[in-house]
Amino acid sequence: MIKNHFVINLGAVDRRAFAACPPPRNPHPQVTHLIETTPRPIAEANHDRAARRPDPAAGNERAAVSIHADPADASVYVAGQIARLIRDKAERGETAVLGLATGSTPVSVYNELIRLHREEGLSFANVVTFNLDEYFPMEPDALQSYVRFMREHLFDHVDIPPENCRVPDGTLSVEEVPAYCEAYERAITEASGGGGIDLQILGIGRTGHIGFNEPGSGKGSRTRLIWLDRLTRLDAASDFFGIEHVPTRAITMGVGTILAAKRVILMAWGEGKAPIVARAVEGEVTDTVAASFLQEHRDAEFVLDDAAAAQLTRLACPWRLGPVHWDAPLIRKAVIWLARQTGKPLLKLTDEDYNEHHLQSLVAEHGPGYQINLDVFRSMQSSITGWPGGKPPQNKRPGDIRRTTDDVFPKRCLVFSPHPDDDVISMGGTLIRLVDQGHDVHVAYQVSGSIAVFDDDAIRFADFAAEFNRLFGIDDAKTREVEDHIEQFLKQKNPGQVDSDKVQLIKGVIRRGEARAAGRYCGVPDEHLHFLDMPFYETGTVRKKPLGEDDVEIITRLLREVKPHQIYAAGDLSDPHGTHRTCLAAIFEACRRLKDEDWFSRTEVWLYRGAWQEWEPEQIEMAVPISPEELQRKRVAIFKHESQKDKALFPGVDEREFWQRAEDRNRATAKLYDELGLAEYEAIEGFVRWTPEASEHPKADK
Repeated sequence: MIKNHFVINLGAVDRRAFAACPPPRNPHPQVTHLIETTPRPIAEANHDRAARRPDPAAGNERAAVSIHADPADASVYVAGQIARLIRDKAERGETAVLGLATGSTPVSVYNELIRLHREEGLSFANVVTFNLDEYFPMEPDALQSYVRFMREHLFDHVDIPPENCRVPDGTLSVEEVPAYCEAYERAITEASGGGGIDLQILGIGRTGHIGFNEPGSGKGSRTRLIWLDRLTRLDAASDFFGIEHVPTRAITMGVGTILAAKRVILMAWGEGKAPIVARAVEGEVTDTVAASFLQEHRDAEFVLDDAAAAQLTRLACPWRLGPVHWDAPLIRKAVIWLARQTGKPLLKLTDEDYNEHHLQSLVAEHGPGYQINLDVFRSMQSSITGWPGGKPPQNKRPGDIRRTTDDVFPKRCLVFSPHPDDDVISMGGTLIRLVDQGHDVHVAYQVSGSIAVFDDDAIRFADFAAEFNRLFGIDDAKTREVEDHIEQFLKQKNPGQVDSDKVQLIKGVIRRGEARAAGRYCGVPDEHLHFLDMPFYETGTVRKKPLGEDDVEIITRLLREVKPHQIYAAGDLSDPHGTHRTCLAAIFEACRRLKDEDWFSRTEVWLYRGAWQEWEPEQIEMAVPISPEELQRKRVAIFKHESQKDKALFPGVDEREFWQRAEDRNRATAKLYDELGLAEYEAIEGFVRWTPEASEHPKADK
């Protein structure tokens, strides 16, 4: 029998079943640009639809695109559009109908909407919402439920009437789904007196899906039950603690349902989305990339951060679209691009190569071509150093490049590692060099990484601890109590269930022990290994709390304690859980607070990558060659993290082991330098310099 309600009625769900985590208040006014729930001016937008047509100056773009410095700025812009719609409708006594999305992308938008409600009086009393999708089957109080997601991230924190919140029902029988989907479509069409959805917000999957409209979804498709693509399920695996636990089906609005909205905003953040964004915006309209259908919508806009926009022609190759201002970074980018296009070393590029690849103006303004080649070659050559901490006078050789910080030796070097293994994965060769060359090296592990430990490893470790204690007569009763708890809890644990406090502690101890083993192998003393356990991470789930003042203060205290001459931090922001981005934001904010202190004036901040992505050659400002022996030592250091060996719990979409990813990327960078005509090395680790005056996030290629 078909249920007589067509959506989950959120008002009927016991609110006590949801561990809502409202965004924190901001106790420190200096973090206003950092914590995403803090005040920002709402970006006023031109609501003339012509303003959102493709920009002729953007060349290949077939849809309207707005690009923002970082996700926080972009989220404020989107929240501002939503707030304006709600207020305009309220003034006319009308209902604002919103189509909402889930996932990590809209979270910062929802945080800003909550702030607007609390601090600027934005009321949601006149709002009706329809969510895009829900896994099937799915109970509404499950950790991965989109009902729960919307409650925790928006609905429980604003004054929207519960009966106005519509999320597809994942509790239906398969037989009930078709009629349910038809009713969901009718409810959307009839909302607000038949006006339908006023504003639909979207993310975009790596397959180009919007909602769960996988490749092959037609333009006219409507709300239905759909089978999920393996890549989509792989992306969701971290939320479900393994792809084997991810549902194979979902109820989703169709492409046609989405296109029927009066206005659509698609949001995308991070380098990982750049390839599919470029296809959706600049490619042909095709059902293999559902987001490309937005090119045909009367009022659709792609809202991107710099990183997600990086492969659009206007950023990747702006010289192909018309005149550009040729500054040094753009010249370096263009010449390296030309060398890669032609397959030539830098010093073999000719004026004809420039002319035949839309670079006539570069030669005309800065030529001849060979001089441009030399300038770029020298700039890349000067970035290569086997002494990342600086070379002391007694080790100098004729022809060595003089660096401004060479006179400080040895240096205090502080390496920040978001997870306990990021340091050795991404810059293990450089870390080993810094130690070998006599510098005072510290490593700070920002989060525990406890959720990335398999349950079997926790049981094995508990068994070892119990056997050890029995062997030496250490508190046998307490040991048995803990051992029994671990064994019983994990045997009865459901997929995705939050670990008990004891289990989380044991998993954290496992990661700490591995980090110490890797640190010792690299030559870092135990007393120089700092375990920070930043509070934002310690939720026991993949979803984390927003960055708070306590997190920033932990970093600030450590920096004041060590007073490093060099800081190394993870700049690869494409990790699937966002931990790297949050950890980096905390470091940036701490540096800004400390930048006027005397000791900080000579501090360098270097950003590394490797676990999830690599710097492009035009971005690299310090290239550290790694010898075959050092690469082998780096591999052994990574192997010390045994709980992440063979198969990590959260590997992302790259199925290689982390040591393989790192080596492949390091070797690829070295190979590229060789192809450009520079010295040939076994591997290279690349770094980009950051200063407190720089923007919050390192920029993608521009």
